[in-house]
Amino acid sequence: MRVAAIRKAVSGGASVIALAIATPALAQAPGEGDEEAIIVFGKGETRQVQEVEALDIQLLTPGASPIKAIEKLPSVNVQASDPFGNYEWSTRVTIRSFTQDKLGHTLDGIPLGNMQYGNFNGLHVSRAISSENLGSVRVSQGAGAIGTQATNNLGGTLEYASMDPLDHFAVDVHGTYGSNETKRGFVRVNLGSAEGLRAYVSYAYGSTDKHKGEGTQDQHMVNAKAVLPVGEGQLDAWFSWSDRREQDYQDMSLDMLARLGYEFDNTFPDYATGVLYADIGNNRGETGAAISNAAAGKVYPGNVETVDDAYYDASGLRKDMVAAFGYSTPLGDAADIAIKGYYHHNEGMGLWATPYVPSPVGAPIGNGSGTSTGSPISTRTTEYDIDRYGVFGSANFEIGFNKLTVGGWYENNEFNQARRFYAMASRSEPGVNYRRYPVNPFFTQWNFDFTTKTLQYYVQDTIDLDPVKINVGWKGFRVTNRADAIIAGGFPAGKFKTVDWFQPHVGAVFALSEQAELFAGFSQVTAAFPSVNGSIWGTTQAGFDAIKDTIKPETSDTYELGARYGSGNFSGLLGVYMVKFHDRLLSVSSGADIIGSPSVLQNVGSVRSVGIEAAGDWKFATNWSLFASYTYTDATYRDDVVDGKGVVTLLKGKTVVDAPKHLIKGVLNYDDGNAYANFSLNYMSKRYFNYLNDRSVDGRLIADFTIGYRLQENLEFQFNVSNLFDEQYIGTINSAGTGNSGDRQTLLVGAPQQAFFTLKAGF
Repeated sequence: MRVAAIRKAVSGGASVIALAIATPALAQAPGEGDEEAIIVFGKGETRQVQEVEALDIQLLTPGASPIKAIEKLPSVNVQASDPFGNYEWSTRVTIRSFTQDKLGHTLDGIPLGNMQYGNFNGLHVSRAISSENLGSVRVSQGAGAIGTQATNNLGGTLEYASMDPLDHFAVDVHGTYGSNETKRGFVRVNLGSAEGLRAYVSYAYGSTDKHKGEGTQDQHMVNAKAVLPVGEGQLDAWFSWSDRREQDYQDMSLDMLARLGYEFDNTFPDYATGVLYADIGNNRGETGAAISNAAAGKVYPGNVETVDDAYYDASGLRKDMVAAFGYSTPLGDAADIAIKGYYHHNEGMGLWATPYVPSPVGAPIGNGSGTSTGSPISTRTTEYDIDRYGVFGSANFEIGFNKLTVGGWYENNEFNQARRFYAMASRSEPGVNYRRYPVNPFFTQWNFDFTTKTLQYYVQDTIDLDPVKINVGWKGFRVTNRADAIIAGGFPAGKFKTVDWFQPHVGAVFALSEQAELFAGFSQVTAAFPSVNGSIWGTTQAGFDAIKDTIKPETSDTYELGARYGSGNFSGLLGVYMVKFHDRLLSVSSGADIIGSPSVLQNVGSVRSVGIEAAGDWKFATNWSLFASYTYTDATYRDDVVDGKGVVTLLKGKTVVDAPKHLIKGVLNYDDGNAYANFSLNYMSKRYFNYLNDRSVDGRLIADFTIGYRLQENLEFQFNVSNLFDEQYIGTINSAGTGNSGDRQTLLVGAPQQAFFTLKAGF
């Protein structure tokens, strides 16, 4: 958004936190409050919905993930170990205790998949769009709209929307510099006319050093969008290309933090120490590998105690291209249709300098330069290759007091996943650069082609019986999975199918007055099984064959009840909810280890979450606004777990992992059209990181600050400080999985205080 447009939108003290559906019908008429309209919290919706608009997003540190825009909303728990929320190994968003892989994610309707690290059916939103090109982020804390292109949204949905091109020539240039040698440049060129083609193309490059240890995280990104009126309708097109490379932080445990401190990390660029740790691990019998250097002894230097305390290096590499083309048009006065097709290609891998598999003498070096003289370390990768295409569309018809919507979605996804090992050059030279894709593996442990075909439809009727509006509808899908083994490596091949043609949604909203309304809703959702080496495929062939015909998919039932209020200077909401999560799946032992019984996916019962959500946006003085939200969550496991050996894990009544009971967020904002400032506080209470709740991380309170000034029509500076009071805290938990009991190396340290200066110019 150009500086002039921002100034116009926020003059008169309008709040920059716009939390609703951005349609004129939801905005107050001028004259009822300030001279600018106020948008309220999801007015007219039969479920909990909020929307963050571009004005609020522009206050983020440039280059921050779009996920950071929603962390202030009720029930939204965003975790990251970097100040931008871009480091994918650490970035997490949970809603009402549902983890990221159980939420729906879309950009302009294009499915982003489950947005997990190593995504098999999509990509992280931070690789799909630059934050400067975002128009809005819409959050449904419950199961979300039934038309969402997702088959995993047991919890909420996050719908990202790109901004539209302007109807005139414009150029925007942003430059950012800050802590840890952060450098970012962004340029967007817009062309267009009011009646014809409108389009923009942007390029962004950002680079930052890690805040502890050594290494760099950077990204190149190109976005382009075009809109062309065609008669009564319009064509639209989207293109995105991203190349992201990030060196990893070491996963920590509570014990490691006490022994080694919060600044401890992997050894890069010190390869010699990485080799020493591997040698000592071999000598102690920790790795299972042969002794590689007896002279290294069996005692680690300093406070290091195990071979897993630190590795030489690790990283994530991702290249993505997304293209979409759509058409929408009215059909007379009472109907409209829309259709969009898309294509996504991804190449990526996660690299780890493993001390558990040595580099053989004579193996090809991972950089393609020759053969290895041997090393106690090799580079292990998990490699991903996605080719998917799809189409989705909808039709709306108004018949009397009914608004009928029907829609559908089809996707074909070809996903390849492999585990490979690449040789280091020698004991003294790594020969593998973890910011580049290695070549010539000396060993492939397993390699699978997964094919997933998704067919989904939905039907919804909105019945307007003023002052009551009722939504009734359902969705259904069939997801077929096929795994073809190129190299099985002990994992199964075969076919599988998830089918549920009727998942009902019903809700109602009752308008008490122009300012107040009550809403209530119910949604039932089924999750399809993922096509990835894990889940149902994370077992042996015998294990897969034993459960493929009887295993049930996970489902959820969501009940919501709440009230909204909106006046000239205040908008707010208060809601309660209950979610019943059925048929929770977990990999457990199917029998005695001595007879070779495999671990298989097993139904381990249910989870119940109940909670209270409250939020308010108050314009208490000219140019000043205050936003606050509070969430109380009580999420517990409802069943004990019994594995195939008869071993019982007493889980009933335990708090769900990573489900803090209290979330409190507050944002104080000032904007007079020239000067602006934003101060935010984000509190999260204690989080458990194992199922039996005997280990947890403390609550934390994080403050962020933004100040800026618009020097003239098209020139602006902005100063952002994250973690203003330099809090030492755990940013992310369960980065490396969840255990039943005890400590675990699965914590990532949050970033210390960071500061960034940005200059924005428009022409």
